[in-house]
Amino acid sequence: MSSPSSASSSSSSSSSSSSDLIPNLPDDVALQCIARVPRSRHPHLLLVCKSWRSILSSSDFFSTRSLLNCMQHSLYLIVRVNCTLKWFVLNQNPRILAPLPPNPSPAIGSAFAAIGSKIFVLGGSVNDVASPTVQIFDCRFGTWELGPRMRVGREFAAAGVVGRKIYVMGGCLVDTWAKSANWAEVFDPAAGRWAGVESPVEVREKWMHASAVVEEKIYAMADRGGVVFEPGTAEWGGVSTELDLGWRGRACVVDGVLYCYDYLGKIRGFDVKEGLWKELKGLEKGLPKFLCGATMANVGGNLVVLWEGKGNGKEMEISCAEIAIQKCSDGGLRGSIVWSDVILSVPIGSATVHCLAVAV
Repeated sequence: MSSPSSASSSSSSSSSSSSDLIPNLPDDVALQCIARVPRSRHPHLLLVCKSWRSILSSSDFFSTRSLLNCMQHSLYLIVRVNCTLKWFVLNQNPRILAPLPPNPSPAIGSAFAAIGSKIFVLGGSVNDVASPTVQIFDCRFGTWELGPRMRVGREFAAAGVVGRKIYVMGGCLVDTWAKSANWAEVFDPAAGRWAGVESPVEVREKWMHASAVVEEKIYAMADRGGVVFEPGTAEWGGVSTELDLGWRGRACVVDGVLYCYDYLGKIRGFDVKEGLWKELKGLEKGLPKFLCGATMANVGGNLVVLWEGKGNGKEMEISCAEIAIQKCSDGGLRGSIVWSDVILSVPIGSATVHCLAVAV
């Protein structure tokens, strides 16, 4: 017959063992093992046990993934379906498109920006009124929260991230002193507040239909021409005529080159240093011509393109392709398709609103 002390010791040992993440392994070692599992498999890990569910929902888990260089870039996709905005994430290895919690207060014409593992949804029109509201989606935990409000309401504004700060411009009429002084503003996550950015009167267009960051400069296209802002020097300027004439639709930047589609439906890249557009060659047989538009994002250094096409009767298809880009010795650009496939079927009349990449 065991003594009370040995029974207590046995009970304690059993309790300790049952709380281990992985039996017979220290928790810090077990955490490093679990952190190496691909992001697409995390839903399966949640089913293992309560302690795994707890660790997968902790900041320590994601900090460990970052330290181990196990963060994976995923494509986040926003689609308008029947007047509602649906959010999805396209995970890699294997490729799985998963639905996400919807924005609790969706708006029309919001701007988007990502810092770290968070996506910032900036303003937009609510009941035909431009909103200053900022909503933040935490890609680690799949949760929404309200961020500090912008100084003025905006819709169809331009946004870009430089030095881990969000710069937003336009999307508002400059019919008051406050809107004039805050036509551009900046958000510093460390300070948790917005501040106005001085801007010359001649650049203050209302509608901004595209924006991108190239070499620490924010390029924003308006209905007439565009503007360039360099936060490091606080200098404003206009975009070149060559860039203005060739920039169509939503663009993205890969290795310092800005990519979009042209009026012939081909993908072209603009080299800011040379001031020239160059066709991205090598894709003639693998991709359609994007005459109806395309949405692009930089996902882990590759160009990812989304486009809409015909489906079966009442549905349309959203297809996606990942392209690896090579700068040729003669200065040209050449792409090779890593993969291409239909990723989503939605009712006819739906539309891709935005896409962007986040590492989690």
